[in-house]
Amino acid sequence: MNVPRQPPLDDAGPRVRRIGAILWPSFFSAGVCTMVFFAFIDPLELRDITFPQLQITRELGYTLGFFVFWLATAASSLFTWILLRAVGRDQRLPPQ
Repeated sequence: MNVPRQPPLDDAGPRVRRIGAILWPSFFSAGVCTMVFFAFIDPLELRDITFPQLQITRELGYTLGFFVFWLATAASSLFTWILLRAVGRDQRLPPQ
Protein backbone atom coordinates (compact mmCIF):
# COMPACT_ATOMS: atom_id res chain seq x y z
CA MET A 1 0.00 0.00 0.00
CA ASN A 2 1.45 3.34 -1.06
CA VAL A 3 0.37 6.12 1.33
CA PRO A 4 1.00 9.67 0.09
CA ARG A 5 3.45 11.47 2.31
CA GLN A 6 2.23 14.69 3.93
CA PRO A 7 4.68 17.61 4.02
CA PRO A 8 5.72 18.66 7.53
CA LEU A 9 3.60 21.38 9.08
CA ASP A 10 6.56 23.71 9.38
CA ASP A 11 7.29 23.33 5.66
CA ALA A 12 4.95 26.15 4.67
CA GLY A 13 6.13 28.39 1.89
CA PRO A 14 7.62 31.80 2.62
CA ARG A 15 4.45 33.56 1.49
CA VAL A 16 2.29 31.55 3.92
CA ARG A 17 4.71 32.25 6.78
CA ARG A 18 4.77 35.95 5.90
CA ILE A 19 0.97 36.19 5.82
CA GLY A 20 0.73 34.25 9.08
CA ALA A 21 3.34 36.47 10.71
CA ILE A 22 1.26 39.50 9.78
CA LEU A 23 -2.28 38.23 10.41
CA TRP A 24 -1.90 36.14 13.58
CA PRO A 25 -0.37 38.82 15.86
CA SER A 26 -2.75 41.41 14.43
CA PHE A 27 -5.72 39.08 15.10
CA PHE A 28 -4.60 38.67 18.71
CA SER A 29 -4.03 42.43 19.13
CA ALA A 30 -7.41 43.21 17.57
CA GLY A 31 -9.09 40.87 20.05
CA VAL A 32 -7.43 42.58 23.01
CA CYS A 33 -8.16 46.07 21.64
CA THR A 34 -11.79 45.13 21.03
CA MET A 35 -12.23 43.86 24.59
CA VAL A 36 -10.63 46.95 26.13
CA PHE A 37 -12.44 49.42 23.87
CA PHE A 38 -15.89 47.89 24.29
CA ALA A 39 -15.42 47.52 28.04
CA PHE A 40 -15.83 51.30 28.17
CA ILE A 41 -17.81 52.11 25.00
CA ASP A 42 -21.28 50.79 24.18
CA PRO A 43 -21.65 50.17 20.42
CA LEU A 44 -25.22 51.49 20.47
CA GLU A 45 -24.17 54.77 22.08
CA LEU A 46 -21.32 55.05 19.59
CA ARG A 47 -23.81 54.50 16.76
CA ASP A 48 -26.14 57.18 18.14
CA ILE A 49 -23.26 59.67 18.24
CA THR A 50 -21.82 58.86 14.81
CA PHE A 51 -24.42 57.32 12.46
CA PRO A 52 -27.87 57.43 14.10
CA GLN A 53 -29.66 56.72 10.81
CA LEU A 54 -28.07 53.24 10.50
CA GLN A 55 -29.72 50.22 12.08
CA ILE A 56 -26.66 48.67 13.75
CA THR A 57 -27.20 46.13 16.49
CA ARG A 58 -24.85 45.77 19.42
CA GLU A 59 -23.45 42.50 18.02
CA LEU A 60 -22.83 44.08 14.62
CA GLY A 61 -21.09 46.97 16.37
CA TYR A 62 -18.78 44.54 18.17
CA THR A 63 -18.08 42.72 14.90
CA LEU A 64 -17.38 45.88 12.93
CA GLY A 65 -15.18 47.18 15.73
CA PHE A 66 -13.16 43.97 15.77
CA PHE A 67 -12.58 44.06 12.03
CA VAL A 68 -11.60 47.74 12.14
CA PHE A 69 -9.08 46.96 14.88
CA TRP A 70 -7.84 43.93 12.93
CA LEU A 71 -7.37 46.01 9.80
CA ALA A 72 -5.47 48.69 11.73
CA THR A 73 -3.19 46.22 13.51
CA ALA A 74 -2.63 44.19 10.32
CA ALA A 75 -1.61 47.40 8.53
CA SER A 76 0.81 48.11 11.36
CA SER A 77 2.30 44.61 11.14
CA LEU A 78 2.56 44.86 7.36
CA PHE A 79 4.31 48.22 7.61
CA THR A 80 6.78 46.77 10.14
CA TRP A 81 7.49 43.85 7.80
CA ILE A 82 8.07 46.25 4.90
CA LEU A 83 10.50 48.32 6.98
CA LEU A 84 12.40 45.24 8.17
CA ARG A 85 12.56 43.89 4.63
CA ALA A 86 14.11 47.14 3.45
CA VAL A 87 16.73 46.95 6.22
CA GLY A 88 17.58 43.39 5.18
CA ARG A 89 18.13 44.52 1.59
CA ASP A 90 20.37 47.38 2.71
CA GLN A 91 22.57 45.00 4.71
CA ARG A 92 23.11 42.75 1.69
CA LEU A 93 24.35 45.61 -0.50
CA PRO A 94 28.13 45.80 -0.88
CA PRO A 95 29.78 48.74 0.92
CA GLN A 96 30.45 51.75 -1.26
